[in-house]
Amino acid sequence: MLDELSVRNLGLIPSAHLEPGPGLVVITGETGTGKTLLLGALRLLRGEQARKDQIGPNGDETTVEARFVEGDEEHVLGRRVNRRRSRASIDGSMATAGNLAEALGGVLDVVGQHDRTLLSEPRAVRHLLDGAMAETGRDALARYGAAWQTLVDTEKQAAALGGDHRALERELDMVRFQRDEIAAAGFMPGEDEEMEERDSRLRNSEELRERLAAVQDAAGEGGASSALESADRELRAASRTAPSLTPLADLSGQLNELLSEFNAEIARVSADLGHDPEDLERVEQRLALLGDLKRKYGDDLNAVLIFETRATERAEELEDLLDRSGEIARALAAARADVGEAAGELRRQRRETGERISANTIEHLQDLGFTDPYVAFRVTERDPGPEGADQVILEFSSDRGLVPGPVSKIASGGELSRLILALRLASGTSDASIIAFDEIDAGTGGATALAMGVKLKHLALGRQVFCVTHLPQVAAFAESHFVVRREGNTATVSELDGDERLEELSRMLAGLPDSERGREHAAELLTIAQRSPTAS
Repeated sequence: MLDELSVRNLGLIPSAHLEPGPGLVVITGETGTGKTLLLGALRLLRGEQARKDQIGPNGDETTVEARFVEGDEEHVLGRRVNRRRSRASIDGSMATAGNLAEALGGVLDVVGQHDRTLLSEPRAVRHLLDGAMAETGRDALARYGAAWQTLVDTEKQAAALGGDHRALERELDMVRFQRDEIAAAGFMPGEDEEMEERDSRLRNSEELRERLAAVQDAAGEGGASSALESADRELRAASRTAPSLTPLADLSGQLNELLSEFNAEIARVSADLGHDPEDLERVEQRLALLGDLKRKYGDDLNAVLIFETRATERAEELEDLLDRSGEIARALAAARADVGEAAGELRRQRRETGERISANTIEHLQDLGFTDPYVAFRVTERDPGPEGADQVILEFSSDRGLVPGPVSKIASGGELSRLILALRLASGTSDASIIAFDEIDAGTGGATALAMGVKLKHLALGRQVFCVTHLPQVAAFAESHFVVRREGNTATVSELDGDERLEELSRMLAGLPDSERGREHAAELLTIAQRSPTAS
């Protein structure tokens, strides 16, 4: 419920504070006073774009604040608008216009001359239809919701498989081949470097043998070896005469031993450098194999081994998934079948509900001044989604002699307001706990106006309904009555009660607030409103 509404510099209204209360709240006043500005304030709180005429002459900024109470919770929403920017707040914290729209999206409906979205959007029409379904329809809706959730969950499980059964089989064959190809090579990290060195030696064996032969000549019997042996003999002889030379003689002996080992190793390496074309071919084939593995699976052999580990793990994972894929495929087929069956039953329930609401709506519209209106819910099949597999369009014409069409293209502003009123009454539902009507009384009067008052009073049972009206027959049914009065370029808003309300109703009836006859008629209207039962 809208508990309080405060506005500053809103059009012609410098300042106003309303505490409307529950039930039917009417706003009246002479033409041009700015009655609809108050509904404009509600639109601002819904996050709608501000119009330039909403910013009054008493400053550069328009401010709207409201307290909404739902059960034990209350929230304060605000909007400040100037000619350059807009600022919003929720419970004192900064917010965006989108945040306001989200906060009041399911709480407040504002229906005016140019509002068509409420009944022109298929989703909104579908929600209205679903809210009016009987128990069997609600059961069908719940069954569809459960079937859809099961399908969603099963599809997630199927998606986790990474593809269909055949795709998984193909991937498993691939990772098994990769794993086995790497394992069959039987290499160790660094083997490629060893093979490259061996390949280089085998390819250059002749040159290496020549160089090693030169080394043997220089270090062998005719070279360094003979010279070191001679030096060693002389040092040992000298050390016997001069014992201080003994360390040099020992070092000389060590050099002879090292040179002997060096010559032996050179001889061994030279013997291994025999040119073997078959050995070279084997080395080159091994290098080609290792290079192919690195080209496919990694920059080096360590990376190839890591790839083998991952391929082994993926193969095990795929084997497990394939064990379950058949079961999931069957579950997915069953879930899709359940959704299709549940969608068909829900569509049947929606069509039955639509026929019932349409018939009741037509009766209400006839009470509201339409001679022979046409209303129908067209429920057609579409792709399944969270709320069913139906598209719902509301078709309307003010007279059966006219070609009906979607509400968004057919209904005028006044017709739309009365149509929404009739639909709310016919369906017995409303997603919004606050509904505001503007120009709902266009083109009506007399008994039709009284009927409209009765119906608005009925709609306001359990919710809050605002109505800007020119009809005293409607205003008489209000629990709260506010009037907008204008003097020059300034308008004021005040709540009426007692004699003040009689004067306003008298003005609306006869244009003479002080007319005794008008006051009598106004009092009679109030009596009728108090005694009249709400519409059934």
